[in-house]
Amino acid sequence: MKSLKSVGLSVDEFEAIRLKDLEGLEQTAAASSMHISQPTFHRVIEAARKKVADALVNGKAIRIEGGDYVSDLNRKFTCYDCSHEWEEPHGKERPTTCPKCGSKNIHRVPEDRGYARLGRGHKGHFEI
Repeated sequence: MKSLKSVGLSVDEFEAIRLKDLEGLEQTAAASSMHISQPTFHRVIEAARKKVADALVNGKAIRIEGGDYVSDLNRKFTCYDCSHEWEEPHGKERPTTCPKCGSKNIHRVPEDRGYARLGRGHKGHFEI
């Protein structure tokens, strides 16, 4: 990845794409969720889409960067012995045993593995 050129996406641009294009919210609802005006949201989403298009068409990495942010995303785990599923917040140590049966045969649920996720209170950037 270090040899690839990259496009920098701000955390706000990343969130705008998530809300509008992934979650399917209308611009007014997405803007409200981000605590910005609809015209501001429109400018943010347009800039983000242009950067993503540049990365896709020109084979560039996407770097998400800038600012302090907090994510409400939890990590999801499952016990392979009793099938119990539960969530743990980011920033908390990885569980070593199932809270229901005590088994050590626990793993992240398949749909929660391998995704670049924003963490609680992180600064800096990550690449996808």
